Amino acid sequence: MTSYAAPHIPVLLKEVIAALDPKPGDVIIDATFGAGGYTRALLDRGATVHAFDRDPDAITQGRGWSEARIFPPRLVLHPRRFSEMLESMAEAGVAQVDGVAMDIGVSSMQLDQAGRGFAFSSDGPLDMRMSQEGESAADFLNSADADTIADVLYEYGEERQSRRVARAILAARPLETTGDLARVVRKALGHKPHDKKDPATRSFQAVRIHVNDELGELREGLSAAEQLLRAGGRLAVVSFHSLEDRMVKRFLKQASGAGRAVSRHLPGEIAGPPPVFESLSKAIRPSEAEIERNSRARSSILRSATRTNAQPRRQAA
Repeated sequence: MTSYAAPHIPVLLKEVIAALDPKPGDVIIDATFGAGGYTRALLDRGATVHAFDRDPDAITQGRGWSEARIFPPRLVLHPRRFSEMLESMAEAGVAQVDGVAMDIGVSSMQLDQAGRGFAFSSDGPLDMRMSQEGESAADFLNSADADTIADVLYEYGEERQSRRVARAILAARPLETTGDLARVVRKALGHKPHDKKDPATRSFQAVRIHVNDELGELREGLSAAEQLLRAGGRLAVVSFHSLEDRMVKRFLKQASGAGRAVSRHLPGEIAGPPPVFESLSKAIRPSEAEIERNSRARSSILRSATRTNAQPRRQAA
């Protein structure tokens, strides 16, 4: 493959490309463009790539590539959420595609920019918005009631002491920076410097998922991929925590008909709809060598499947 400078290391790159098996002339969607790691590899294989990202910084970088003619004119940028793939591809005149890649969650570039407010490793404004518009993390935490905040922390961060943390947040308002939130959570949960995992991690994850509606986006993105993939097309999804992986696993299991029992002892029982995905992979995790090169790959999981010729189960919302 051609070598290009990149500000981050794409996770499970070889495995994702192997799952998609791109060939010259294929049309593939990179639903989470980011720094373009998957897109680079797909273009090098001769595919046309429709790259989606709601973050204007990512789209600006991609446009810079086009202007500098770094890549051949096979890169089509879509400055939209990947839940809008179906509508956006229709506007581009593309009815079906050969592959869809999804790398779910926050990107390395977003984490590494203190001004974006995604991480507590360096103090910055309490923002967390991938699209850089709409309600910020500070807006939410400084206006929501304790029950709403606690529910978000419990559901999206699996924080068992969510109500204690929520009460501490209300008592400390207004919160303005990532440092403010991290200090409040640590104090509420009794953080000790030698603790293996910072207790603020769960709350940051929860607030980020809520602000960006990440699970809603994933649900609609998977549905859009189901409708866009041609028969034989490939879906590859990389997730980074249990909530995402459970959703992907459940989606593929239901879409493949796995676990659906039809009893031979009940004549006339109506069989379920034909499977829309087959050849589901097992969960693929990074090698120790990859984790050593890129510690952020540690929690990543890849799942892939092949589209059948069955009709999609529903239209995207």
